[in-house]
Amino acid sequence: MDISTVLRRTGDVVAYLVIAAALVVFLFPLFWIVDTSFKPFSEVFSIPPKFFNFSPTLENYKHVFVTNTEFTTGGTASSVSTGFQHYFTNSIILAATSTALALALGTATAYAFSRFRIKGANDILFFILSQRMLPPVVVIIPIFLLYRQLNLIDTYQGMIILYTTFNLPFAVWMMKGFLDEIPKEYEDAAMVDGYTRLQAFFKVIIPQALPGMAATAVFALITVWNEFVFGLLLTSEVARPAPPFLVSAQTVGGIDWGQIAAASTIFVTPVIIFTFLVRNYLLRGVTFGAVRR
Repeated sequence: MDISTVLRRTGDVVAYLVIAAALVVFLFPLFWIVDTSFKPFSEVFSIPPKFFNFSPTLENYKHVFVTNTEFTTGGTASSVSTGFQHYFTNSIILAATSTALALALGTATAYAFSRFRIKGANDILFFILSQRMLPPVVVIIPIFLLYRQLNLIDTYQGMIILYTTFNLPFAVWMMKGFLDEIPKEYEDAAMVDGYTRLQAFFKVIIPQALPGMAATAVFALITVWNEFVFGLLLTSEVARPAPPFLVSAQTVGGIDWGQIAAASTIFVTPVIIFTFLVRNYLLRGVTFGAVRR
């Protein structure tokens, strides 16, 4: 075996070890959350930590949805909803609707910038991108005052408009990069065959842009799904998403980390499922444009 083969195999082994170490670092917090969600309250704080040698329980998942409250008058316990199901449903509604709107509007806007000559296009695109330069906490006060005047506090339409607005610049820039890589000759050939530009857009361009749309949708969905500040300060009950609930699981004995872990496990599941379902498109989308025509 020559020295070059030895060096190549050694390099492969080192690369695999680095990848394995990176996977452990990135996946261990997720494992720890799931593991903690099945621990009894007494085992959560055990030292040294217990990873597998404990008796698993579903009580944490039960208490995410209902909690027992003792009524002294009757002397019996009554199950009271924690509200998590309502907040979790709100997150699904707000995230799905705002992501779909941002993707639709962003794709249409990106197509216009990609296919037509627009005066001052670079300046307009920079202005669109500048909307993402400020963190949400910087603009929360003027947005709160504006929403109070428009009676949009704690409303679905107010939160959907807000989330769509914050995701739209990202969707425009992402989709423009993907659409620039689709040859214009495709739609030109379709229009020669009798299609209108709108028909060519939906029947030719959109199928080609699906990988980019999937990648954009995943990142936009994660942004809305994890958003905390707006959900905490602009909602109270009706339209409140799940993230503010995750910090409220406190008992007389302190913070119930088992319940928080169970709620967090339920909360991240839809995003994982969605990413898994679009994984084929996502892989093509994040590598789209890597090879130039």
